[in-house]
Amino acid sequence: MKFTIQTDDPSRAEVVSLLQTHLAFAAAHTPAGSGHALDVSALMRPEITFWTARDETGAVIGCVAMKELSPDHGEIKSMHTLEAHRGKGVARALLETVMKEAKIRGLTRLSLETGKSDGFGPSRLLYERMGFAACEPFGGYGADPFSHCMSREIGGPD
Repeated sequence: MKFTIQTDDPSRAEVVSLLQTHLAFAAAHTPAGSGHALDVSALMRPEITFWTARDETGAVIGCVAMKELSPDHGEIKSMHTLEAHRGKGVARALLETVMKEAKIRGLTRLSLETGKSDGFGPSRLLYERMGFAACEPFGGYGADPFSHCMSREIGGPD
C-alpha cells in the first residue's frame, strides 16, 4: 500500500472527521476522566506539529502529533490509523516521522501516554517495538490505573 505523510492542518474537514473517529475510539476504551486525547483546537497550539498519512487517492488514513514539552523533550499525541488501514505500516511510518523530526529539532527524549485497555494493546506493542518503555507519569499526567506512560531516548541532530 502506498501512502504519503505530510504536516497538515487539523481543522481541515477530512482531518476533523479522522480526529472525531480518534476521539470516539479513545472514549470507547477509556473511562471518563482518564482520557487525554486532544481535540482540534488543542492540536492547533503553536507547540504542536501535526501530520497526516494519506493514501494514493489523497484520503486521510492516519494522523499523529508532536507536542514540544521542553527544548529537549517531546510528546507523541493523537496517534490514530483508521481501522481499515491498520497492519499496513501506517502507524509505524507516522511514528518514524515524529522520531525523525524530533531528532532534527534536537530533542533527546520522546514520551507518550496511551491507554491500558485491550483496545490500546496494538499501539503499546508498536511503541515497544520502536524502543519505548514504560515510565513514570510526565508533563502533567498523574497516576491513573487506566493510563500507561512510555518514553525513549533519541539522538540529537546528526
